[in-house]
Amino acid sequence: MEIRQNVIAVVDDDSQLREALGLLLAVFGYRTELFASAEQFLSAAAASDASCLIVEIELGDISGIELARQLAAAGFKFPIIFLTRSWDHAIRRQAMDLGCVAYLHKSFLAERLIEAIEKATWANLQ
Repeated sequence: MEIRQNVIAVVDDDSQLREALGLLLAVFGYRTELFASAEQFLSAAAASDASCLIVEIELGDISGIELARQLAAAGFKFPIIFLTRSWDHAIRRQAMDLGCVAYLHKSFLAERLIEAIEKATWANLQ
């Protein structure tokens, strides 16, 4: 299988899910950068090779929504796919208002995630 050039950063405080996403993405030929918190990604954002972010909304001190806001305020334009266990429509609206590529409930199918990544990374090439 050909390794794709796209690097996907995963920001999730659930270590098992973060590692599982890393393995899943590797199966599809993506390289990954894995982060346990928004703070960890913020400190690495300038050096990140990520062409897309997968971000859990319900992170610790800084939520995924706040991470997206801080990245935008700092001038970063990473396409973001939000993951959540919540069905809260207000949070979904905030994510959509921030221009997220996809908003997936954590019971998502792998194909939906890969489609969202392909959409995000294709948009980056435009």
